[in-house]
Amino acid sequence: MASFIRSSASAALRRQLPAARQLPIGANKSAVLASTRVVRSTAVRCYSAHGEESFDEYNARFEKEFDGAYDSFEVQRILTNCFSYDHVPSPTVIVKALEAARRADDYATAVRVFEAIKLKVPAKHHYEAYLEELSEIRQSLGITLKEELFPEK
Repeated sequence: MASFIRSSASAALRRQLPAARQLPIGANKSAVLASTRVVRSTAVRCYSAHGEESFDEYNARFEKEFDGAYDSFEVQRILTNCFSYDHVPSPTVIVKALEAARRADDYATAVRVFEAIKLKVPAKHHYEAYLEELSEIRQSLGITLKEELFPEK
């Protein structure tokens, strides 16, 4: 593979510099190559068609998506997208995600939502604040945390 890259690169260089092959005797080949500028193009990917999204717009978008989730695959796909951003989703988005997991009858996903929050928050007291805020929905849906299911010894 490396020889192919070298040979194709040198062939491209020969095409760009036809005079470099026919240098007069005593000419400095490295000076000719150094004086020639190779232009390389770079491509820029545009991953989204919209501009910056505010946190409120982010919350509204994911609340709406979780309201429309109809099966566990869809709930997990939306959760993956939701947690792929740099910030932690608000408690209202988490409530919608837990309700969607309940609609899809997916208890494991509901437990994993709390695992994702624990991994995403910057400090332990933030996670505890989320647990306190979401304690009512946890009680009503009967969601047990991973720490309660599998206590560390």
